[in-house]
Amino acid sequence: MTTVMDKQQVLLSVLKKYDSLAVAFSGGADSSFLLAAAHQALEENVMAVTAVSPIHSRREKQAAISFVKRLGVRHILIKTDEMNMPEFIANTKDRCYVCKKLMFREIAKAADAANISHIAHGANLDDLNDFRPGFKAAKEMGVFAPLIDAGLSKADIRRLSQEMKLPSWNRPAMACLATRIPYNTPISSEKLHIIEDAEEYLLSLGISTCRVRHHGDIARIEVSPAEFDVIIRNRGQVIENLKKIGFLHIALDLAGYMQGSMNL
Repeated sequence: MTTVMDKQQVLLSVLKKYDSLAVAFSGGADSSFLLAAAHQALEENVMAVTAVSPIHSRREKQAAISFVKRLGVRHILIKTDEMNMPEFIANTKDRCYVCKKLMFREIAKAADAANISHIAHGANLDDLNDFRPGFKAAKEMGVFAPLIDAGLSKADIRRLSQEMKLPSWNRPAMACLATRIPYNTPISSEKLHIIEDAEEYLLSLGISTCRVRHHGDIARIEVSPAEFDVIIRNRGQVIENLKKIGFLHIALDLAGYMQGSMNL
């Protein structure tokens, strides 16, 4: 029977096949674990590359910078320009493909400039069960998925991250801010800022994970049912603050937080 520790050894073996590696690094639990494992396997021959744009929150950027600094790995920040791409702004179901194609293209440039031979991203086995157009972009750009190759699930990654004492082990699932906007509804910088400000406010209340889905004038709040009481206790304050941010109507989704709910 294959154990989680066996899978970790498989991962290290997979990573050692690369002479050098650039990790597409968001700062989330998956890419953090991949980066730490790659650093263990390849030492100075690994580099983290983080995309910076309005679709990524400031909180995520700072978390990524702090983690890499703690790990002691080379870190490159690249600016991506999705908001000037009509095919991205249109927000069709291929939005993620368009975004990831651009991001991997820019990472490839950074890797080439640093004499790095290969690129990897932090996709895991569980991601195969969701709608992920970005996987197509990764394959087209020759980007590897070592966590999938090693048979690692999200639960495996969190357990191994905890054993490695990585601060990212229990970090909530992350996704770009554009995922809060329904497909075929155009994306704008204003909407992204409103979403980020609303979620930052809710997180300041002590909520662990939240999504503010942008339905025009309506904010549809998704949090874990276990944290509904936080919203209810602060109901008046939540309404007041989200209206100041730019919404007219505030709704709590009784189904609770669900990763990838817009894909339904």
